This record gives sequence, structure tokens and C-alpha cells, in this order.
Amino acid sequence: MDAFRQHRTWKRARRLGLGQLACLGRHTIASLICAGGRQADDWSADYRLFARDKWDANDLFAPVVRGVLHMLPENAPLVAAIDDTRLRKTGRKIPGVGYGRDPMSPPFHVNLVPGQRFVQLSAMAPAGEAPAPARGVPVRFHHQPPVPKPKASADEEEKRAYRKRCAQNNLSTCGRDQIKQLRHEMDHCHHAKSRNLVVSGDGSYTNKTVLRDLPERTTFIGRIRKDAKLHHPPRPDQQPKVGSKRRYGAVAPRPEELRKDQSVPWRPVEAYASGKRHTFRVKEIKPILWRKAGADLPVRIVVIAPVGYRLRKGGKLLYRQPAYLLCTDPDLPIAELLQYYLWRWDIEVNHRDEKQLIGVGQAQVWSRQSAARQPTLAVASYAYLLLAALRVYGINERGPAIPVPKWQKENASGRVSTQKLLQVLRSEIWAYAIERLERNSSDFVTATEPATKPKESETPLESAVILARAG
Repeated sequence: MDAFRQHRTWKRARRLGLGQLACLGRHTIASLICAGGRQADDWSADYRLFARDKWDANDLFAPVVRGVLHMLPENAPLVAAIDDTRLRKTGRKIPGVGYGRDPMSPPFHVNLVPGQRFVQLSAMAPAGEAPAPARGVPVRFHHQPPVPKPKASADEEEKRAYRKRCAQNNLSTCGRDQIKQLRHEMDHCHHAKSRNLVVSGDGSYTNKTVLRDLPERTTFIGRIRKDAKLHHPPRPDQQPKVGSKRRYGAVAPRPEELRKDQSVPWRPVEAYASGKRHTFRVKEIKPILWRKAGADLPVRIVVIAPVGYRLRKGGKLLYRQPAYLLCTDPDLPIAELLQYYLWRWDIEVNHRDEKQLIGVGQAQVWSRQSAARQPTLAVASYAYLLLAALRVYGINERGPAIPVPKWQKENASGRVSTQKLLQVLRSEIWAYAIERLERNSSDFVTATEPATKPKESETPLESAVILARAG
């Protein structure tokens, strides 16, 4: 409620957010209005909510951050994952739409698709101390449109200004700013100065833009290239007696060389991943200096050996690729470091649920503010759903016992899925509406039975509606 200036604006946003979760079919604004039962009322105010009303999209996630912090043990760090995603669009004149690489294209033929770019931060709500499962809850969803490219006939000054704007407005700078905002919100809004913030990301965010401008009490864990050039810290005997001091020492082995070095033994570390605990083999070297991180930021390099797996029981043993991690906290325990990074996969689950189940990006809006605000409100509604589920069911509980069709098997895993949460929410909303509906309501016309056709079989309305699923 604090995100909006007026009570009626908050009620309208709450109704549209609930319609985003309860809507069946395509999640356009017209569908959200119909899901709220207001198709016969004036709908202009619902569109003005995104285009004209003054409210900050980041304020929608303040209750989510506060709720996740209350679930954590005292002085436990807040672990978050950062990643960007693209919402596909067909209209080329929608604000913020640009062409980008299609992640689903084959590696031998990269395709380009139009869409909007968003940077997301998801906080991890663990089931207990590591090693343990965790569920990602979105706490940031920021629109980062590409910089318009000048025409080919532009002069050199315009091209130089374009390159400068690209350096100032890209995914790395946006991710750095979102990390700073989350750290500032923890310190000044949620009284969490004693908690550290641990952010894990992929290789696109492991660069000098993010690493050299991290806020205080913040640790970053990310992927690094296997051929990254590393240096040892300079020893006192290596410093010259006169002149400037050396900032980097001798060249250290590269991550791939460290993996192949037989003199460095592997260490077994237990972590939770893919529904059960696994024993990983790791190597590490610390403290180490990386030129992109700077000489004043010692880091540690962790190498994870390939993990074997079988596609079927008794099948051939296959191996995944090794992983190379960088961590800005050399003193972080290796078991916690590995577990925090493995939790990062849950942000990919968030992206899938947001696009396939919640319908983020399906609204047809053309205003500049609406193009950025409507997907953010949809992701915030999804975050509220996950937060409510964590409070009621926890992480390892299977959720409510809703009967499933005879041909469908019960979910054997201990984690309740987003599809089931939506089913529970819709069943509660529709059951509440059915209970309030009078049996002899005058809103429906009682039709006489035709004598020329046989009587059709009666279908119980309550069970058919409550057990309904999205197509």
C-alpha cells in the first residue's frame, strides 16, 4: 500500500495483480479486467494506472524483501541471484523493444528476436542451514532498454555520444545499480545492517563494472573464464626500494591450469542440488588478484570438477562441463560459497514461471511507462504468491491436498510447484464466489427444458470450477 499515493489506486493495482494470477488464457489487461469482474465498468482508469499514475515500481517489492528477511535466522546473510531476461515482442514500435540473441537458438545458428530486456534479482529463502534447498522470490524487476543506435549517416560526434551512452546504460550498470538499491533498502528500510548481502550471477556480470563498485557488506559470486589471467599479491621483498610500488605480483595459474594441476588435491564438499545432496570435488586458490577486479580487491578462485550423471538407469556415465567461480570474500566457507551459487539456478525457474504461467510480457501496451510498469506489477504479484506459500507451506512441504485426475501422478518432490499454487489460489477465489452466489439469484434466467432434445447430463459446477486448470 505504501507504493501508491491514493487508496483507490492501491485497490485498483491489487485487483489487477490478483487478476494476473487468477486469469485464464492470455494475460492482457483486458483479460485482467474481466478476471476481476469489471468488464461492464469503465476500464480507462486501469490503463492509466500504468501510463500516468505516479508510483515507483521498486516499492512494490519492499514487503517481499521484508518478508524474506523475517524468515532468515538471526544475522544470516541475504542470498540473492541476478540475471537478465528478454520478453519477446512482435511490435517494433513498442518502447524499449530491440533485437537480441535468442537463447533457445542452436549454437551453430544464432537467431535474433525482438523483445524487452529486464534485469531481475531474486532473494533465496532457504529451508535451513546449508546444505539445504531454497526457493527464489523476485525482489527486483527493472526494465533496461537498449540505447537507440544512430543512423549510418551520423557524424563522429553522434557516434561518440552513442558509445558513451552504451557504456553508461547497459545490463552490467543496471545490475550494479539494483544491487546498490537492495543494499540501501536493507540498511535504511528493513534495519538489516548486520546482515551481509551475497549476490551470485553468471559470467556476464563478473566484470569490473560490478566488482569495482560493490557496496559495503556485499559479496559477489560469479562465473569466470577458464583462461582468465591471474596474479599473486606482491610480496614485500618484490617491492622496489624507490619509485612506485608494484600492485600485482607473479603470474598465478589460470583456472584451467589449476584444474589440471595434479599437485593441488581435490576437496570433497557437500551441497544440495537437483532435489538431493551431492558431493562435489573442488579446488581453490586464495587470495588472488584479477586485473578486472582491481588490485585493491583480493578474490578467490574455485574450480568445480565435472559431475557425472546418467540419462537413465544403467546408462552411460556422462559428465557436465567444469565450473570456474570467483568470489570477492576470501574468508567465506567453501561449503557456503558452493551452496549459494547452486541456489542461483532458481532464478531461471522464476523466469520460466513468469513467462509460461504468470503471463509476464503478454499485455499489449504502447505507453513508455506502461511497457516497463505492467511486467513489473505482474512479477510483484508472482513474488507475493511465493511469499504467501512460504509462510503457509514452507519449502519442503507438498502443499494442500487437492485431488488430481486419475491419469495424473502425485508430485513426488517435496516442493509445491507454481502451477499448484495458482490452482489453489483460483480454487479459493472461485469457491468464495460460489458460496456467496445465491441459489435463486435473479442474475440468471431460468430456461425451460426443450421437449425435442434429450436431457443433458448435469455437471457439478463446484468441482468443475475448483479443479479447473489453465490451458
